[in-house]
Amino acid sequence: MSKRALLPRWLTSEHPLPWLFPVTSLLIVFGLYPVLYSLWLSFYKRNPATRKEKFMPSWNWEKLISDERVWDAVQITFTYALLALAIQLILGLSIALLLDTDKKGFGVLRALMTLPLVVPPAVTGMMFLLMYDSSFGVISNSLYALNLLSPTAPILGTGSTALLGVIIADVWQWTPFMVLIMLAGLRALPKEPFEAASIDGATGFQSFIFLTLPMMSKIIALAVLIRGIDLFRIYDYVKVMTDSGPGTATETLTAYAGTVYFKSANFPYASTVALATLILVLVTASIFIKVFKVRF
Repeated sequence: MSKRALLPRWLTSEHPLPWLFPVTSLLIVFGLYPVLYSLWLSFYKRNPATRKEKFMPSWNWEKLISDERVWDAVQITFTYALLALAIQLILGLSIALLLDTDKKGFGVLRALMTLPLVVPPAVTGMMFLLMYDSSFGVISNSLYALNLLSPTAPILGTGSTALLGVIIADVWQWTPFMVLIMLAGLRALPKEPFEAASIDGATGFQSFIFLTLPMMSKIIALAVLIRGIDLFRIYDYVKVMTDSGPGTATETLTAYAGTVYFKSANFPYASTVALATLILVLVTASIFIKVFKVRF
């Protein structure tokens, strides 16, 4: 008897369905089902006294539109995403240009760039929370010594600096991701155009502006899209470092949904806020893909 005959029939089948079934099942259980369940919850109004839900399809959505805290969270979410994305993109491309070489030792540096990515975001948030501490934090004390910050206005305790403090933690952890994508794009660029430009007397800056950036445009757009979607769902850093404070100065949409869910136990409204975040991400991503003609 052949080894092929001893194997289960589905393992020897050439039909793609048996091989797609495990992944499809995971997507349905962990992707589609939570969205549909959230949509179902959003059609109910929760009574905080009786802890019972009543079917009222428009209640949560009308409340969402009139909730000023939601609109403040939308503004903070966009501010957070745009600032973090701009910093990570500039730093990522700059560092990638520095590491785009075959010189000895740079391979080790490229490998070390991945270390921040393996740290859980909650651990990163706690690490920066300690470094921002007004008593012993290395970052805060360094800024005090340079007279750039006053001990009476701690970074995470002041509304004007708290969001920036959270963004710095995000930038530290996710800039290496941008570096790796940009570096992969740079290493894949053809050498001939740069050699021709060098022969014609083009400077390094001119080659970067007229050759590197145009040829890297699709890679940059894809990296921006991936990180932008991820930044819209920011929760870990905000929860660990500020818990949306001071006040609601760092409250993003996902943080607000978490507050409603865990502190108020208003599951239908929390689901509605989460769905609104998903809709906002889809609309923003669709516009970006349309404008910048991103192709996968």
